Amino acid sequence: MEDDYTLTDEELADFHRNGYFGPFPVYEVEEMQRRWRRERLRLLDRSHAVYQDEAALSGNTNISNYDRHLDNEFLADHICHPRIVDRVVSVLGPDVQCWRSEFFPKYPGDEGTDWHQADTFANASGKPQILWPGDAKDFGGTITVWTAFTEANEETGCLQFIPGTHRTMFYDETKKMHYDPTSINSTDKDGVRRGFFGYDYRELQIDPDWKPDESKAVSMVMRPGEAIMFWSTLMHASLPHAGRTEEMRLGFAGRYVPVSVDVYPDTDVIEEYGGAVSLDRWGSVLVAGHNGNPHNRMATGTTRGHRFTRRDRPGTRVSPA
Repeated sequence: MEDDYTLTDEELADFHRNGYFGPFPVYEVEEMQRRWRRERLRLLDRSHAVYQDEAALSGNTNISNYDRHLDNEFLADHICHPRIVDRVVSVLGPDVQCWRSEFFPKYPGDEGTDWHQADTFANASGKPQILWPGDAKDFGGTITVWTAFTEANEETGCLQFIPGTHRTMFYDETKKMHYDPTSINSTDKDGVRRGFFGYDYRELQIDPDWKPDESKAVSMVMRPGEAIMFWSTLMHASLPHAGRTEEMRLGFAGRYVPVSVDVYPDTDVIEEYGGAVSLDRWGSVLVAGHNGNPHNRMATGTTRGHRFTRRDRPGTRVSPA
């Protein structure tokens, strides 16, 4: 009999109240450390990565960290892991796609990440990357499952949340932030070095005089192999890496929405973080249920008991599972 990691009624109520659930274990600490020692070497090979554009691989852009689950078997299996997907389905319903994954490295001495929320993910380009259908379009957001691949604590730059802030947007993503790579690691915000990959997220504030109530912030201290699930509309940030250890803090985030959500609508190129990449080889991954949305390009489908199968021809559409 397969294990079931569906959220209990109490856990689901806590998630809806706070905007997050966890941390919870996906791998044992030693297993995660062993896997990462192996995979970090494999990931150096970008010959099959879906984003090959030079603009994505130069400078300080973060796009090169996107969607490595589409060319790496461990990451492909990870985004479909039942310890993750069962919990996501508890919130989003039976038909779910993973539309993006991202690595979030923080090296010794790196700044923290600005307080921010993401609804349509138009924050850097000004163009929505996800659109919920019909009556749900005003809700927005995505479920992010952030897994610690290394130690994540207050010394190495762990995540911070302000519980219960996921129901009100304090930022206007239709405003476009201005990219300035010289601002990286050089801006003090209320006593903490923070930035947003070359942007200042405060530019999107609806009220320019508003500030997040950091007295309510909680730090998400996580061991390697632990994950936390949260709404992207939850106010979140990260602390700087204090530099007292040589180990980088590394998180890997999978982003999930129902298949009814349109991903990258009318978009052929991602433009953000000082770079641009073509979506020609990209596709969402069906991690649970069936795909009934003809607007989305799907890379492949998977269900429990069926290993993720990488595409032989990136960018091709598959029939609904």
